[in-house]
Amino acid sequence: MARKSKHSAASTEEAAPKLNAMRFLETQGVAYEVHTYEPSITDGIGAAEAMGFPPGQVFKTLVVQLKGGDYALVMIPSDRTLDLKRFARAIGQKKATMPSVRGVEAATGLKKGGIGALALTHKHWGVYLDESAKQYEQILVNAGRRGVNLKVGVEDLARVLNVRWVEASTPPSEEAGG
Repeated sequence: MARKSKHSAASTEEAAPKLNAMRFLETQGVAYEVHTYEPSITDGIGAAEAMGFPPGQVFKTLVVQLKGGDYALVMIPSDRTLDLKRFARAIGQKKATMPSVRGVEAATGLKKGGIGALALTHKHWGVYLDESAKQYEQILVNAGRRGVNLKVGVEDLARVLNVRWVEASTPPSEEAGG
């Protein structure tokens, strides 16, 4: 069952354990809402369904490896697929790859289904946000723990994460039943 609680930048109410992503937003003066769901759900579409939001408004954070072993974080809607070639071209790279789940977990210190850019600000990796986010006032992003998403204003998110906007995702494939 999904739960929701609102937090202003000065709120002390707690529905979920205080996570670093929440602390970061509070230090930046950004209001957010906490939305929780069963932690056994590890994919964005399942999380969107559990929280009652359209999959296009719930963004997943993907870790991408760039030339030289550097990493970048790409946030795209949970019902879309990252086009690695398109992403690489958009950021001026020849190639970008997706590390294995084990590689991502080792690099981030977070578990699959719990990776979020707000929880990884200390890594100082480039953060890219899909242009489709601009159609919403607020989107939901992972707070750095399975089962916890934060609903945040798109402009606020872009500002505090210093995102670069990219068009790097493709809609759900008809073949995949989407």
